[in-house]
Amino acid sequence: MQIKEKLNQLIAEAAHKAGIALEEPRVVEAGKPEFGDYQFNGAMPLAKTLKRNPRQIAQALVEALPQNEIIAKAEIAGPGFINLTLSAEWLAERLKEASSSERLGVGRRKEPQTVVVDYSSPNMAKQMHVGHLRSTIIGDSLANLFAFLGDEVIRQNHIGDWGTQFGMLIAYLEELGEGAEGSLHDLEEFYKAAKKRFDEDEAFADKSREYVVKLQGGDVRCLHLWEQFIDKSLGHCEEVYSKLHVKLSREDVRAESAYNDELAEIVSDLEAKGLLKQSRGAKVVFVEGEENPLIIQKSDGGYLYATTDLAAIRFRVQVLGAKRISYVVDARQAGHFKQVFAVARMAGYAPEDVELEHVSFGMMLDKSGRPFKTRDGGTVKLIELLEEAVERAKEAITQKEAYDEEELEKIAEIVGIGAVKYADLSINRESNYIFDWDRMLSLEGNTSLYQQYAYARIQSILRKYEGEIEGHVTIGDELERRLALKLLQLEDILHLAAREATPHTITAYLYDLATLFMKFYENNPILRSDVPEDLRQSRLIFAQTTARTLRLALELLGIKVLDRL
Repeated sequence: MQIKEKLNQLIAEAAHKAGIALEEPRVVEAGKPEFGDYQFNGAMPLAKTLKRNPRQIAQALVEALPQNEIIAKAEIAGPGFINLTLSAEWLAERLKEASSSERLGVGRRKEPQTVVVDYSSPNMAKQMHVGHLRSTIIGDSLANLFAFLGDEVIRQNHIGDWGTQFGMLIAYLEELGEGAEGSLHDLEEFYKAAKKRFDEDEAFADKSREYVVKLQGGDVRCLHLWEQFIDKSLGHCEEVYSKLHVKLSREDVRAESAYNDELAEIVSDLEAKGLLKQSRGAKVVFVEGEENPLIIQKSDGGYLYATTDLAAIRFRVQVLGAKRISYVVDARQAGHFKQVFAVARMAGYAPEDVELEHVSFGMMLDKSGRPFKTRDGGTVKLIELLEEAVERAKEAITQKEAYDEEELEKIAEIVGIGAVKYADLSINRESNYIFDWDRMLSLEGNTSLYQQYAYARIQSILRKYEGEIEGHVTIGDELERRLALKLLQLEDILHLAAREATPHTITAYLYDLATLFMKFYENNPILRSDVPEDLRQSRLIFAQTTARTLRLALELLGIKVLDRL
């Protein structure tokens, strides 16, 4: 249920009836309970246009509000704010409807679109490291969200599987001779050894460059060895994705190499459209307002990321039919994507009705505020970080309860992985954030464990009741009114998070919801013997709907829940 949409419609009807030209009314949540549930603050900007007192405009809108069952009270405050309080009866009826709905009252888009989400994108021949964590987590949560709201979602893992480093790796594998495939078990170490040879031995470096040419020319032996690297690398990625509970699979891989045959065509097409210029021997496109051009082809004939990205945009629009393409890539690539998007528009690869967005994110830092590294300054392998998360989760939860070994393993994995993901998603993605084990595994504050305990507590209540939950909802006090409103705001929250690509909008909502439920539970007993059955039924509906809302939202974020903790 989109409450704001209904309120905006009522304001629009009032404006029409009052003869007030109002383009697009926008109500917002009230900042404090004493200001009602929602506010309309549009009278002030209208005052300048209409040359009228804003309070007079607000009064005219309030008087012209059509008869409706949603708004119980509309009051004018300050210079012309309209404070709107919703009807408790309307909230109760809507909550009952939502509680009996499989999707908790959240509808699917009336006009769904095809959305491509480009995320994770590790480089092959190396193991995934912490630098891939944020893209993978944020991208997967957004793909889940878009799909839930009804869009046709195409996940794309644009892996780095092409380029000069593969000549080096193939040459080194050849040099090791038969049986060398076993050395690919640790790709990171294999890569370091090959790079050391490349840097120290000029003959080996020359041989590596020759292998690049052979690979790009389709040499059968080189392609066979290259495929071994890709297969081994994807195996490592799949291990990480499984551990992280993300939905990327091999079917979602659309690698750089997939566009290799199209790159010369991109250059020719840009040339034919008069967009290419020569600059220091390279072929470039100048973008208005940018000091440096976008390089499409180097002076030696080589292609760059920009060339591949343009080919990918053309493919995603023309073949996949994308109307929104979300690139979940760190903020340092902002300049690159700004230029690539501009050139894609200039070339006609992405018409204006296609949304191109860079879903940027900040860096993961350690407690000292430096980039997250191992103690000796090396790169932290992602699989090792996730394994540590599970071990730390075991320590955290065994301080509260005792579990048998099998149960402990299952719970620790869900808690540990959920803690890592939630800590990332709970902050504004554009911010850098401090990776802090103690904070993410805390029972206090906006953490995954706080949500897990709230959900498990409600499940415990429902197990104790054992009977059917089938009564009506009654709202008897302000706490129940606020909890009902919060539950019914779910659809607005999901649409806002999808529109702005901000998973932290959902986590902030979850924290508010769980905190509000805890207050409700403390003040409004459910199973106590002196509670009348009709009131118990109502409060059980509140509890059950809260649990289902927590579960739904957490699962959209890619986080599993536990019935017992």
